[in-house]
Amino acid sequence: VQLQAFGGGLVQTGGSLTLSCAASGRAFNHYTVAWFRQAPGKEREFAAASSYGVGTTYYAESMKGRFIISRDNTKNTVYLQMNNLQPEDTAVYYCAAASLLNHNYVDTERYHNFWGQGTQVTVSS
Repeated sequence: VQLQAFGGGLVQTGGSLTLSCAASGRAFNHYTVAWFRQAPGKEREFAAASSYGVGTTYYAESMKGRFIISRDNTKNTVYLQMNNLQPEDTAVYYCAAASLLNHNYVDTERYHNFWGQGTQVTVSS
């Protein structure tokens, strides 16, 4: 599967932005799709994931209550709605996917073998 992330941009503190991850290929509902992010000078970290099948959602603690991940399997797309954005949310956001991934590993980079190119999100203070 090939992934393309888009929707990033510049937003003011407290604003909202929705990212999209569009996938090519078949059987999209067989893939767990996750969002990771990498801030300047920091390691890439897990943000949120939507599991294959019923689309169970998972979030990093710091994103709970502010970020919402959803998917539309008819459009082969996963969304990340980000609310109340803060300057520390500034990062390149990547979507990643893995087929039939065990829920214990949704937040682990090395288990995702398909990656999009990343989209920049900048939150101004």
